[in-house]
Amino acid sequence: MHPKPNALSWLWLSAAVIVLDQLSKWWAVHALQPMGVPHPVIPGFLNWTLAFNSGAAFSFLASGAGWQRWFFVLLALAISAVLVTWLARTSRRDWRTSLPLALIVGGAIGNLIDRLHAAQVTDFIHVYFRQWNYPVFNIADCGITVGAVMLIAFGLFTGKPGDGVR
Repeated sequence: MHPKPNALSWLWLSAAVIVLDQLSKWWAVHALQPMGVPHPVIPGFLNWTLAFNSGAAFSFLASGAGWQRWFFVLLALAISAVLVTWLARTSRRDWRTSLPLALIVGGAIGNLIDRLHAAQVTDFIHVYFRQWNYPVFNIADCGITVGAVMLIAFGLFTGKPGDGVR
């Protein structure tokens, strides 16, 4: 009996997220100087604005004395290892699990590369509307967020295999 193919082949998507993330950050660092100056893309809604974050989402722990860099490095490594193990135990055909996991792994590793290289994450996408401003983010953050939302949504709104709900 042959084992069913696992979902590790979905790591191509993780690699694509990492490449897009790193290329876009390289572009942002070289094209969006000086830091913090908005470059309108869609006036009233979207700017490219170069920013750096030594913390996590919403600058959580950014004011730490430097220990947070290694905390987030270890966290990204641990989460990625757990998710890759989950992919290894998931059927290749289970795209509702594989797709979101691959996006999260790609995002986690994209930001991990920044932390290892520069001790901070490069952000440049700034969405806003009138007085509302969302914190500046990057492609890796998109992979993590979209993957997490998909994982939750598919978990809540998709039945278990074999129960007739799909």
